[in-house]
Amino acid sequence: MKGAWGFVVAALSVLLAAPALAQDFPAKPIRLLIGFPPGGNVDVVGRILAQKISEGFGQQVLPENRTGAGSIIANEHVAKSAPDGYTLLVVSGAFVTQAATMKKLPYDPVRDFSWISTVVTYPLVLSVRSDSRFRTLDEFIGFVKSNPGKLHYPSPGMGTLYHLAGEMFVSMAGIDMQHVPFRGGSEPLTEVLSGRMELLIDALTNSYPHIHGGKFRPLAVTSLERSPALPEVPTVAQSVPGYEASSFLGIAGPAGLPDAIVERVNREVRRVLALPDIGRRFAEWGGTPSPSSPEEMRRHVEGEIAKWRRLVETRKIELP
Repeated sequence: MKGAWGFVVAALSVLLAAPALAQDFPAKPIRLLIGFPPGGNVDVVGRILAQKISEGFGQQVLPENRTGAGSIIANEHVAKSAPDGYTLLVVSGAFVTQAATMKKLPYDPVRDFSWISTVVTYPLVLSVRSDSRFRTLDEFIGFVKSNPGKLHYPSPGMGTLYHLAGEMFVSMAGIDMQHVPFRGGSEPLTEVLSGRMELLIDALTNSYPHIHGGKFRPLAVTSLERSPALPEVPTVAQSVPGYEASSFLGIAGPAGLPDAIVERVNREVRRVLALPDIGRRFAEWGGTPSPSSPEEMRRHVEGEIAKWRRLVETRKIELP
């Protein structure tokens, strides 16, 4: 009986402490880990969030670039951190493609994290050089069907979102186009700008400055709806029904974060994303503010992992 009473007292203590925990949090600076180098879109969004959330919390949120293995090092560090809310992670589209393609990760990509909120979503864009012979995606698809195996598309590496989006495009369009992987960086963009390859599949956030500057001609965006950043550009689905591929950024923490802390951070992310200047800054590079509930983010991550796993199995993609 005493043991049962002790359990009840302990449970009540946790419940009563939850509101106080939310009220007291944060009591010290928070680390926001970014798994990519400074300057990229993941870093830029992470730093914007860190600055704005710092203002709302009255405590510093410190962006920390912990790079390596395509963000896996940062992911692992957060997964193995104390679930106290003081170590958080910027989750990128690479998170789900790694979970779909890699046979072994140093963490479980769903169970080892507390999902807080998505932050921004953005499509990929299929582009050619501005002086390309192709003016529409239908023209491009028609040419490749008549010339199987003659055109190639680059990506920053096997198993990246850009590689998988290309594999899905090739499969659903019924064309034969070869993939050429590089080791990250700007090589894919350089290959298309130089004319050595004709089609670039890249995040709109990366391609937009070159499209705006007149170097690239966008043929289609990969979202189901047209992008507000490129309203005149059709979707891939208009030529290849059912095609959709997009990326996202979000915020997560280690598994076991108290609900009160998850709710507190989620509320602050929503406040930041509702700021007019944030919406404008994201729109400038093709992103859309996309706050969510923790459960909605978890479902999104699980759905994306399952989607890309099916593609990997169907296309028999083997990674080194």
